[in-house]
Amino acid sequence: MDRDIRLAPHAAAARANARIADTGQRVTATDAALRLIDELHRRHGPVMLFHAGGDGGVPVFYPAGGFAIDDTDVYLGNLHGAPFYVAQEQFEQCRHLQLIVDVAPLDGVTDPASGAARFLLRSRLLGDPCHP
Repeated sequence: MDRDIRLAPHAAAARANARIADTGQRVTATDAALRLIDELHRRHGPVMLFHAGGDGGVPVFYPAGGFAIDDTDVYLGNLHGAPFYVAQEQFEQCRHLQLIVDVAPLDGVTDPASGAARFLLRSRLLGDPCHP
C-alpha cells in the first residue's frame, strides 16, 4: 500500500469504506465555493462532494450518503462539513496537487445563494513555495 494512503479510521459510514490521503492539505476551497457548500447544506442538509475525473469532470455534490463510497475512493478532506472524495484513478493523476474547489457561472449567473453556480477545480503543486 502506498505510504501516502492508509485505511480510513472508523468515522462516518461513508468514510469507513474510503482510503485517506495523509500528506498535505489535499483539498481547499475559495470563499465562493464555501458559500455554495453552505447554501447546499442549508437546502439539502448534510452533503458530500465527489470528483470522478474524466472528460470535463467536476466535483459533484450529493446528499450525505447519497453516493456509494468504496475502498477504491480516496478521502481528501472536509470543506465546511462536506467530505470530499476522489476516485482512485483520479487520485493517481493528481497525487502531487492540491485541489482548489471554486465556482463557475451556471447559465451565466454565479450566485451561490440562489444555487446558480457549479463547482469547478483548480490545482497547484503541493508544497509549492510560491503558493503556500
